[in-house]
Amino acid sequence: MDPCCICNFLTSLFTWRRIMFGLISGALFFLLTGIFFFLYGWDFLHEALLYHLTRTDPRHNFSIYFYHIYLHYEHELSNLEKLVSFLPQIMVQLVLVFRFAQDFPFCFFVQTVAFVAFNKVMTAQYFVWFFCLLPLILPWTNMKLRGKGLVCVLLWMAAQGHWLLWGYLLEFKGKNVFLQLWVAGLLFLAANTFVLINIIQQHTYSPVFQQSSRAASKKHVKQR
Repeated sequence: MDPCCICNFLTSLFTWRRIMFGLISGALFFLLTGIFFFLYGWDFLHEALLYHLTRTDPRHNFSIYFYHIYLHYEHELSNLEKLVSFLPQIMVQLVLVFRFAQDFPFCFFVQTVAFVAFNKVMTAQYFVWFFCLLPLILPWTNMKLRGKGLVCVLLWMAAQGHWLLWGYLLEFKGKNVFLQLWVAGLLFLAANTFVLINIIQQHTYSPVFQQSSRAASKKHVKQR
């Protein structure tokens, strides 16, 4: 790769405003964390941040990893197992960030959907995380409810209902259906992936920062 291209890319990536945004955000994060750490000690730090880095849930949930965690709960997962479960999630996140970073609301939405879908623990309340962002992307989607939109909704609900059926048999009837529940989790992940791909394909890319910078430049030209 041409060194000039790399230099231009880095120059455009690390602008003064972005550096200031990162510094202010980081400083505020560490300031607030420091204040509450001073007030509540290590209990706050563990419950608010560190716990989520090592959390494993042996109870059945929508995640495809729950069965493996359930079978090996008495033994700590190896570093390789932790890496294998973490890599798909971080790789998808990086791809989405580099592709849709300029389209802020849409990037928030697809990142949240992907994070939940590939997470080691996934329960129903996690869906609220991306449902609340849905109104921000609807004006820029070409997906119609009577077409692909309806297919996506029905597929997502059917996959979830299928999982809940096995979950009911396990939780309320005491049936040994862990394997079937895990397969249902795989199907639910496939449904989430299908819906996410279709949402991306039907989205009209609308970069927030480029539009704002163009508007500012036009305003500056008019004033001159």
